[in-house]
Amino acid sequence: MWLEAGWRALAADPLWQSALLASVFTGVLSTLLSLALSLWTLSRVFATPAWSRLVRTLPALLAMPHAAFAIGTVAVLAPTGWLMRGIAPLADWQEPPAWPTVQDPWGLSLVLVLVLKETPFLLWVGASHLQRDDTGPGMVRALQLAYTLGYSRPAAWWRIAVPQLLPRLTWPLLAVLAYALTVVDVAQIIGPGAPPPLSVLAWQWLQSPNAEDIEQGTTAAVLLTLCLVAVAGTVWAAARGGWPLWLRRWWSAGVVRTRSTSFSGPALALLGLPYLAVMWALTLGSVTGVWRFPELWPQTISWEAWSAVQASPRVLVDTLSLGLVSAVISLVMAVAWLEWMPPAWDARLRPLAYVTLVFPTVLWVIGMQHLALGLGLDNRWLGVLMAHILVVLPYALIALSPAYQGLDQRLWQTASSLGHGRWAFLLQVKWPLLRAAMASALAIGFAVSVAQYLPTLYVGGGRISTVTTEAVTLSSGGQRSLSAAFAWLQWTLPALAFAAAAGFGRPRWRRT
Repeated sequence: MWLEAGWRALAADPLWQSALLASVFTGVLSTLLSLALSLWTLSRVFATPAWSRLVRTLPALLAMPHAAFAIGTVAVLAPTGWLMRGIAPLADWQEPPAWPTVQDPWGLSLVLVLVLKETPFLLWVGASHLQRDDTGPGMVRALQLAYTLGYSRPAAWWRIAVPQLLPRLTWPLLAVLAYALTVVDVAQIIGPGAPPPLSVLAWQWLQSPNAEDIEQGTTAAVLLTLCLVAVAGTVWAAARGGWPLWLRRWWSAGVVRTRSTSFSGPALALLGLPYLAVMWALTLGSVTGVWRFPELWPQTISWEAWSAVQASPRVLVDTLSLGLVSAVISLVMAVAWLEWMPPAWDARLRPLAYVTLVFPTVLWVIGMQHLALGLGLDNRWLGVLMAHILVVLPYALIALSPAYQGLDQRLWQTASSLGHGRWAFLLQVKWPLLRAAMASALAIGFAVSVAQYLPTLYVGGGRISTVTTEAVTLSSGGQRSLSAAFAWLQWTLPALAFAAAAGFGRPRWRRT
């Protein structure tokens, strides 16, 4: 009866069809574009001098949370933003143009943010696999053989590397699709508003004190889950042999062409420039006072926003403590999982570990809230920590698995033949060799924790605040400078974590 009432209420709502269409359109389009852009970038950069620069650049891009990137994008693209102010003298504008450059009804600005944020994640996962000793060298040799046969670099990449890489991206791609279909905080900041995506409507209904609205919101979250299953099932069926015949023939045969240049420099600039623009917009936006259009520079600089941040030390303390503790616990759990979980159990339980990635956040946080309530941990730091660990652990597994599984097993055979036990091998050989991967997983976990909005808001009940909850809440309240200041902290804290991980993960001979 409860389920039927929720479906009836949802069907009677005049906005649900348009909202669902907006969610599916932005989610599927952004996922496809992210995959295409990441594969294109890898095709231009892999096995070139720019490969090491890409690997070093990705942590800086991953450090920027989605919400902070969305706030900075609004500062750049809004009618009163940097881009329009730069065009104003050329177009002789004295007032901001009435253009829907952000929060457009088609959701294109939301797609732009999702693509620019998810592409580095897919690049990072792909690079993790291509750096494995059992994957990368073999891929290089196969591509070089294709070059000698006359295939161009793109032709060889798409016909040899991509079919081997795509299966390894299955879970990350599913996580990207699930996030894009069900995102709330980013959609609130830069997504369409008339109507908003169904995930935002579901969140709004779940915030209502009315029981009927809560039922309707839960039903909307279930509908989003069904859409995710339908899209993923369609892709899976196609991958099992449903691709059109002409596409399969093109992919497997292709045309022999001369070798083309790599264009690695523009590929990296294409990723880096938007991030630099967003970082600059957030930095200046946090100290902006009076700023009349079309002036390119603020008339006054104000430190009021940072004074307000300084007056709220508890927000920073909660952010750091939740991020550090959840990242450390998740890393320990991921190492224990990869080290001692039997392969058969790993194959069966790995999907359960990824549940929080592939299920709508608005759906599983409800269950987490009820669990915290039953344990007496609602509105408490420990309850929020539990919710963060549920999200951080899958990313720690994704980050650590390629390096852990790619380590040469002959090292253990050599150590055991010399009379060393398991723990001596782990402490003196294996874990030191995986130091860089573990440090990277720890930084990823910290960044994921800092970016959490709905789990912190729901389980914390508004009593536990982080820089993310403050930034998202203030972004819709007209306090742009204060929102930019918290958004600036959103990407600065993870950036510092990635910098520390890079320093800790450096080989010992490079530290001298």
